[in-house]
Amino acid sequence: MRLVYFASIREAIGCDSEERATPPHVATIAQCLDWLGQEDARYAAAFSDRAKLRFAVDAEMAKPDAPLASAQELAIFPPVTGG
Repeated sequence: MRLVYFASIREAIGCDSEERATPPHVATIAQCLDWLGQEDARYAAAFSDRAKLRFAVDAEMAKPDAPLASAQELAIFPPVTGG
């Protein structure tokens, strides 16, 4: 699956996107965040305040409990404000 990171998430992790094969136990966005956070402290820090994060699965906005079964892409970004 392609993981895409935006704004402060990208800065904390150190890349704008990456390809990752998720383990079989990772079925939802929340489980993906847990798995990544356990793999590397940069991810744990980037995802520490999940209430402020937004997600898109294959370009469709999604909640943390959304399934990832056939997803090609997961985008993770902080809230966007306009001005």
